[in-house]
Amino acid sequence: MIFSQNNTPRMKIYLPEGAVPSQQTASVELKKYLDRISGGFFQITVQRSDPSLILASKGQGYDEAADFDRLGNDGFTLKTMGENLLIAGGCRGILYGVYELLEKLGCRFFTPACEKIPTLDIVELPSLDETQIPIVEYRDHWYRFYNDHPGFAVKSRINGNYPGLDEKLGGHISYAWYVHSFGHILPPDEYYDAHPEYFSLVDGKRLKERAQPCFTNPDVLAITVEKVKEALRENPEATIISVSQNDWQNPCRCEHCREIDEREGSHAGSLIHFINRVAEAIEPEFPHVIIDTLAYLHTRPAPMYIRPRHNVCVRLCSIECCLLHPLNGCDDESRGVKRPDGSVSSFANDLIDWSKVCDRLYTWDYITDFAHYCMPFPNWRILQQDIRFLTRHNVRGCFEQGNFSKGDGTDCNELRAYLVSKLLWNPDADVKALKTEFLAAFYGAAAPFINDYLNAVCDNAEKTHTHSSYNTHCDLPYLTDECLDQYEALFQKAGQAVAGDPLRLWRVGKANLSVRYVRLKNDSMRGKIDMDAINKFFDDCFGYGLSRVEEWVTLPRSRQAMLESVWNGMCYLTNWWEEGGEPR
Repeated sequence: MIFSQNNTPRMKIYLPEGAVPSQQTASVELKKYLDRISGGFFQITVQRSDPSLILASKGQGYDEAADFDRLGNDGFTLKTMGENLLIAGGCRGILYGVYELLEKLGCRFFTPACEKIPTLDIVELPSLDETQIPIVEYRDHWYRFYNDHPGFAVKSRINGNYPGLDEKLGGHISYAWYVHSFGHILPPDEYYDAHPEYFSLVDGKRLKERAQPCFTNPDVLAITVEKVKEALRENPEATIISVSQNDWQNPCRCEHCREIDEREGSHAGSLIHFINRVAEAIEPEFPHVIIDTLAYLHTRPAPMYIRPRHNVCVRLCSIECCLLHPLNGCDDESRGVKRPDGSVSSFANDLIDWSKVCDRLYTWDYITDFAHYCMPFPNWRILQQDIRFLTRHNVRGCFEQGNFSKGDGTDCNELRAYLVSKLLWNPDADVKALKTEFLAAFYGAAAPFINDYLNAVCDNAEKTHTHSSYNTHCDLPYLTDECLDQYEALFQKAGQAVAGDPLRLWRVGKANLSVRYVRLKNDSMRGKIDMDAINKFFDDCFGYGLSRVEEWVTLPRSRQAMLESVWNGMCYLTNWWEEGGEPR
């Protein structure tokens, strides 16, 4: 099928009557890129003629050619129909179908500022008949540049809460509240003095600070149900709301909560018992809404008998895990979670247990070091292993928490975000090919040396059998002075390779901030303070647009910590959230 030849389109883009906003966006995007590829000017028309590129959604005359009910919001079909090509999909799927077609023509969408668009005398494809429906229904990873550029998030098939996609971009999976919501539902300053019994009993005392709710208190249930209903009435677009524990432990050990948890073999017992009752209470008014809760810290192990209701989603969190080994392949037994009887459960076992009892299982995974955003983080070889492991055990929603700061940090995060996006859509994607294409486009002639650097970091971490979590310090065996010398030599070669290419040289310099940061931080912690080098580093961070080198702490605070031989700027704060997070 020939779309264009010698700068002359051979087909029109047909937009059926009644096209929804995302269809209209799809037609504009298809024209924009086909014009660039071909050098011609494709016409968007509402009058059907052959041959055409047909952009269709449900109820527009093509329901026999595409199973729209099966496609849902995200699936799409590309199908040759005589002289025409049908691109069919739901509110987001229609856009995904357009970008898939463009990728088949050789386009690549690496970052908002790095795309590969071919120029072709003849724009053609063989006959097509394929349908793609993602295994993972909820896909997000928190890298800031996807949120700042929602159109790029759509190209990357990210549909989670944070990019905030409007209807022109197909919308997104919309939360009314988003995790750790009990502090909002039951604020201690409002309720504790009159009703301490609403809060968790720990060591014989009802807590006000760092408390969880008492899940067996009937008033807590009534308050929660009413506040959930209020939130959903105020957010009619929401299809999911998080009713979830605060960001610490301290589960209630009152007689009634303890009885449930001991019977269920997990502190998730009283939680799920409570969440089920909330879900049941809101279902008559909000039958389309899912109640999302966390299996996190003490609630990570699955309960033995109780089952989440059909309108409950459990989001399993891997915060204890070593993030340099596969989720199902680490031998560090300290990563387990204790059950009420004192036995220890591994994350892999918890995932398998939840997958057997939960109809809708999401996960919250971690793919960076939040204590040292810049630190080289050698998880490159396990990204696919972990996402495959999750999806093969009934996980249908993945949040891979990366770096949300402005400037997106260093450590080649642009590549990491690209690979994760592709894997969330297709866990069996060819990671080697994706990585090779990205490095060549993004780093140009420096690509081989950046690839060698990434491999060296992984090799050294594997040789030293290093374990690391989401907040490990950077005095690690793969970050010794000798290792840093090895990495720096590769960056010098990378810089020399693109000395005449200012854009790629800038990108190499940004990636090299990782090595510079670790050397300065480790030297600082040994009492070796090079003020000029430290000031130059933070000036360069500012110049590259970075707002953080550690989560929740500003650059001046992190600079102070480095000058005073303190591991983190957060050490100066009473609570980690005091300086505030990144603005949305």
